[in-house]
Amino acid sequence: MSGFTEPGQSGFVPGQDASAQPAMDREWAGRRLERSRKLGDTIVAYVVINLFLIGIWAAVGMGYFWPGWVLAGWGVALVLESWSLSYRRAITDADIEREMRKGS
Repeated sequence: MSGFTEPGQSGFVPGQDASAQPAMDREWAGRRLERSRKLGDTIVAYVVINLFLIGIWAAVGMGYFWPGWVLAGWGVALVLESWSLSYRRAITDADIEREMRKGS
């Protein structure tokens, strides 16, 4: 072993010394936690602002439901961010090796 992490280990960065791996894993977890909290804040803002817009719509006569455009557009963005946060993972050496084999 040359002091590098083994292929397939979580948080592997090619050419990075294995002693730096715990710090990198901690950084990755910290960034995920920040994104998760930001998503929670964004969901609260989504609900509050859209309730406000629906209130305006109701106050001016309840005609064409124009707040639906905001609900739909912002909702799609929230779903995509949630999906990214839930299913995205760190790139491993095995991922890099697999991608390199595809190119050859």
